[in-house]
Amino acid sequence: MQNKDLIQDYLKRAEVRLEAVALLFKRDSYADTVREAQEVVELSLKALLRFTAIEVPRIHDVSQILIENKSKFSKSIQKQIPKLAKISKSLRRDRELAFYGDEDLTQVPFTQKTTQKKPWKMLFLSKTHASAPLNKKNPKLLPT
Repeated sequence: MQNKDLIQDYLKRAEVRLEAVALLFKRDSYADTVREAQEVVELSLKALLRFTAIEVPRIHDVSQILIENKSKFSKSIQKQIPKLAKISKSLRRDRELAFYGDEDLTQVPFTQKTTQKKPWKMLFLSKTHASAPLNKKNPKLLPT
């Protein structure tokens, strides 16, 4: 389903959260950085799904939906699908750890060092690609 207002809303919310990610990381709030980063990715990918007229599920990790619908995306996005799916899945898992913790872990899983190593290059992809402003007359997320 392609609802341009909803797509714009997802992208605006992702952009605001992206600013929050930078602040949370700067303040050494790594678990919160993980949670917000996951939401940036989730909102950006759901905007991409909606833009492509793919039904958006009410789940945090849309990696399987991306993979199943790869052929519906432009060629430039198709090349990124494996990477986007991997990041979505990884961040969903990390989000759960960040939110609920894990009593079996002997050390805190989210520190500056471990957080910097995570595959959050997607945050920058989401800013430069998926959250590129939509032109209301000619909506376009990425060049084909």
